[in-house]
Order: sequence, then C-alpha cells, then structure tokens
Amino acid sequence: MNQRKDNYRAALRRGQAEPQPHTTKAATLNSRYVRITIELEPDLQRHLDQWTAPAVALLTNVGTAALRVLSAFTAGTPSSGAGSRT
Repeated sequence: MNQRKDNYRAALRRGQAEPQPHTTKAATLNSRYVRITIELEPDLQRHLDQWTAPAVALLTNVGTAALRVLSAFTAGTPSSGAGSRT
C-alpha cells in the first residue's frame, strides 16, 4: 500500500509528460524505374472516417430502399410459371 502511494506521489511530482510527436506511416511502391514513397499522418484514419461515414450511410439507405421497391414490385407481379395453370 505504501509503495502504491509513493508511486502516486512521484507521478504527481513529475507532472504530465509532453506528448511525443506522432510518427508518420510510410508506404513505398517500387517498380523497375520508379520508386514512390507515400507518408500518411496518423490522424488520416479519423478524417477518412468523418468523410466516408455519411456517404456509406447514404448508400446503405438507398440500397435498402431499392430492395424494398424491387421486392414489392415482384410480390405484386404474378409469376409466369407453368405451376399456376389448372
């Protein structure tokens, strides 16, 4: 218990450390004549999520509505199969 208190007090005396700069993610594309290196910032994932989430939701809703219309249309149309003959 005393060791835990001492660790807590030592952490309070140190204060908060400054955050380290984020490292960039690098992707390298190699071919025979060209070498391309693309560096991405770590916050790119968050930005892409903010941009793509509304578009994905819109596409999902449009697809759902289209399937509902198609299923309602096919349910109202009689089939042309030979099983309905008497």
